[in-house]
Amino acid sequence: MPSASDHSAAGTTASGTTASGTAAAGTTADAVVVGGGTVGAWCAYFLRRSGLARVVLVEKRTLGQGASSRAAGVVRTQGGSPWAVRLGEWSRRFYLSQHDELGIDSGFTPQGYVIPCFTEADVTAAQQRLAMQNSLGLNVRWLEPGQLDALNPTLAPGRTLGGTYCAEDGYLTPPRNVTAYAVALAVSGVDVRERVSFTGLDVTGGAVTGVQTSAGPIAAPLVVLTGGPEIAEVAGLAGIRVPAGGVRHQVAVTEPHPGLDPSRVPMIFDLSAGLYWRPEEGGLLFGMSNPQEPPGVAACVDEPYLALMRRRLAELVPVTAGLGLSRLWSATIDFTPDHLPIIGPALAGGDAIAGVTVASAGGAGMMWGPGVARAAADVALTGTSEVVDVTDLGLDRFDADGRSRLGTDPIALPFPEAVHQGGGEQGGGEQGGGEQGGGEQGGGEQAADREPADSSR
Repeated sequence: MPSASDHSAAGTTASGTTASGTAAAGTTADAVVVGGGTVGAWCAYFLRRSGLARVVLVEKRTLGQGASSRAAGVVRTQGGSPWAVRLGEWSRRFYLSQHDELGIDSGFTPQGYVIPCFTEADVTAAQQRLAMQNSLGLNVRWLEPGQLDALNPTLAPGRTLGGTYCAEDGYLTPPRNVTAYAVALAVSGVDVRERVSFTGLDVTGGAVTGVQTSAGPIAAPLVVLTGGPEIAEVAGLAGIRVPAGGVRHQVAVTEPHPGLDPSRVPMIFDLSAGLYWRPEEGGLLFGMSNPQEPPGVAACVDEPYLALMRRRLAELVPVTAGLGLSRLWSATIDFTPDHLPIIGPALAGGDAIAGVTVASAGGAGMMWGPGVARAAADVALTGTSEVVDVTDLGLDRFDADGRSRLGTDPIALPFPEAVHQGGGEQGGGEQGGGEQGGGEQGGGEQAADREPADSSR
């Protein structure tokens, strides 16, 4: 088998340096992780904590520079599939344990999460999900319409047919999450190399022997490829086809209002509209994705779609009508055709490349990120994970056109059906509504910001 570095971008001239500014060429490692977002950074930490003496992380920008620091930070265990439930619950528990383990945390706040139902079909689907979630140990309960209105006095009364509720779901502070994993990498001894680009793999006899970077080669028997919305591009440098794409997601925060006190505002996900919200700084943070928008990089805010979703929000939360916005931004988030993560061996020409693992949270970097990272580290080390059964989550679930053999997770953003504009790789089922991505969960690498009043993150 030819070296996978034959597929790397020729003529790369970027000047890569280590975090300390010295040349990175000619080094060796026990494992190399590509990508410094939520999944890549926590994966590097878990590999180091598992006992590997030398773990190197390469990031072509800086840690958390993409949407990982600009997400909405929602952590929801109420997934639409057992995989989503297990990854969400593992991640939630990890966030709760961080301070004891690291002396710092990602700022997780239990807030409670409601997924309301507006039609009888919604009720049927929610009751089925509730049974599945409870069977996996989640503390999710059904709320009758009056109970839902009482729990959420900001919601327009009489609008729902009830809904599911988990008091343990919550949200974190995305910039603090970046700080937390930067600290974790530092104290655990991971060798972080920022502004160093991955350009390909070195493969001998079907097994990886190292990576090529803009600062020179790094010899290593284990490699984990991450990259958020750029995971397909990153993997493509090594001849690995990953059916994942990127699309714009928008998040806004209203000005403060006494009626939006956090005690009155559980987190809500309007699945039918793909609109979610939670309390933030005395106002309301809300996020959305346009199901009609083709894949691509988020270059700006889509103001007409923002206006449409603001009208929907005002219908459901009347106090928001007429409130100004204190912050507004868009980010490119990743997605997969079936709205599920990718965790498994890299495939090139249908054959596994020994020692190479691909990990993508499918737009759920905050929500599932630590769980995906831990599972990817486990797979790299042992081939299996106790976090989640990864048997069906690998690249081999997709056919040549990018269609998945798995059913689409129904609790997800309304992502495009194709991962590339023009429909080159098709999705695996109908769209969900949802709040996954760089808004609720983060994980993009590009973002366009508009901040009318507050430049803080």
